[in-house]
Amino acid sequence: MTHNVYVYLFVMAATTYLIRVLPLTLIRREIKNRTIRSFLYYVPYVTLAVMTFPAILDATQSTWSALAALITAILLAWFGQSLFVVSVASCVIVFILELIIL
Repeated sequence: MTHNVYVYLFVMAATTYLIRVLPLTLIRREIKNRTIRSFLYYVPYVTLAVMTFPAILDATQSTWSALAALITAILLAWFGQSLFVVSVASCVIVFILELIIL
């Protein structure tokens, strides 16, 4: 059974290594395709959003307060408020709704 752990670790290490090394070795010149460049430009933002979104909904005692804070943050960001204003307003919304709900 412990022998299988080493196989799993090797497969995970090899997969991680290949994912990072293959693009560097296979693509040697500049990417000129607009679609691929656009896709690669947004990959870090999508990755951050995918990692952050579930944490937003699970960070509070009530999913409703988290959802209200998320909607508030989206609206404030949409209307051009700074990151500080968005985060403070979201925290205040969660605080007030948690007081009301509990």
